[in-house]
Amino acid sequence: MTATDLREDRETRRSWLREHSELGVCVLLLALGALVLTDALTMDVDIAQRGPVGPRTVPVVVGAGLLVVAVLLAVDVLRGGRGEAEGGEDVDLSEPADWRTVLLLAGVFLATAVLIEPLGFPIAGALLFWGAAHALGSRNVHRDPLIAAALSLATFVVFNNLLGVPLPGGPLMGVL
Repeated sequence: MTATDLREDRETRRSWLREHSELGVCVLLLALGALVLTDALTMDVDIAQRGPVGPRTVPVVVGAGLLVVAVLLAVDVLRGGRGEAEGGEDVDLSEPADWRTVLLLAGVFLATAVLIEPLGFPIAGALLFWGAAHALGSRNVHRDPLIAAALSLATFVVFNNLLGVPLPGGPLMGVL
């Protein structure tokens, strides 16, 4: 086999993988289904908790559903089925990814995870909302922080006070 033959063989394999890239989703669904089923079947269930529908029922159904979808999708892809882009998609695949925006958003999420405990949700959430808006292109320096603060406070009140989901209040705990 010559170097040209090896190169052509490699290109043929790459071309086949590009044409069947949806198989990656199948592998992901298969692994997720196996994980959910394994976790559900090894779950410790107390005798007192048993009834007609126990705590294993929903995870087993979801895990089995994931496995079935993975197999059906793999069969469809191998038979030549291709996912179609939505009619409203306006993504130009020839353009490179905007890594600046991706990294800014990742930094904002990481900062929120670090700051939520010491600063509390209202302040960390406001920084999250403002940082995400800034990373995605909004540049109104007067309006954006006010909207971020209002969204954060509204989210805190709804979850903490109305739904009973305790969120860290931080230094504003006595005020809110």
